[in-house]
Amino acid sequence: MPEWLVLVLATLTACAVVTAAVVLRQRRTDDDDPSETPDVIEYMTMMTGVVYAIVLGLAIAGVWEARNVADAVAKDEAQALHEIHERARIAPPAQREKIRSDVDAYVRHAVTTEWPYMVEHGELTGRGDRLLADLRKDVLEWEPRTAREEQTYAALAERVAAADAARNGRAASAEPTLPGVVWFGLFAGAVVSVGMLFALQIQRSARELLLAGLFTSLIAFLLFLVRHFDEPFARGLTDPAGAFTALFPQAGGGVAGG
Repeated sequence: MPEWLVLVLATLTACAVVTAAVVLRQRRTDDDDPSETPDVIEYMTMMTGVVYAIVLGLAIAGVWEARNVADAVAKDEAQALHEIHERARIAPPAQREKIRSDVDAYVRHAVTTEWPYMVEHGELTGRGDRLLADLRKDVLEWEPRTAREEQTYAALAERVAAADAARNGRAASAEPTLPGVVWFGLFAGAVVSVGMLFALQIQRSARELLLAGLFTSLIAFLLFLVRHFDEPFARGLTDPAGAFTALFPQAGGGVAGG
């Protein structure tokens, strides 16, 4: 089901539930006077809304930052591999072909196999680890003979270490950003915030029903936004493997994001 359709259905459902609850409540308590709402309830409603807004804002900031980190580590990994592939031209022919073959095999596996696996399971593959280890082994086994080759060897070793660090960062970003207890708090806060509308003895006038619907829709949209960016490689990035396919077009088609 498309993400936009999930958002629309969730918003409409939440609005329908709130509207129906207001109408049914007013049918049962027609003699309530909204002017008699205690001041303490109004204060509690205000404070609940403020606290929930802060928590929701922090959640949005957290998942957005995680999305940016995921995008950055994917680009760093792809760039490091590209540098290895290009700088290997200084190596002797046999060593150069071996290093470039290792890079191509790793990138092809990362784009076509590891990325779908990472999105589904939240972790990287063991074969990807082995392919990167083979690349490191072939780079470090090269014995440079000239000053230029020594400089290239040092640069290649540094780029392998950078690719390994970026891969570890990608593994960390593969898991959901927010733990389950935070999601429980976000949904519980949404229920409490919307439920406080009834403590204010909301009426069935078109204006009040419209405001209640808009308030509920806003919370539903913000929760959807948090969910969308909670798993960057699954939904938060338009083309999560684009950094790889841009530098290595032969690796295959990009992996679509949310």
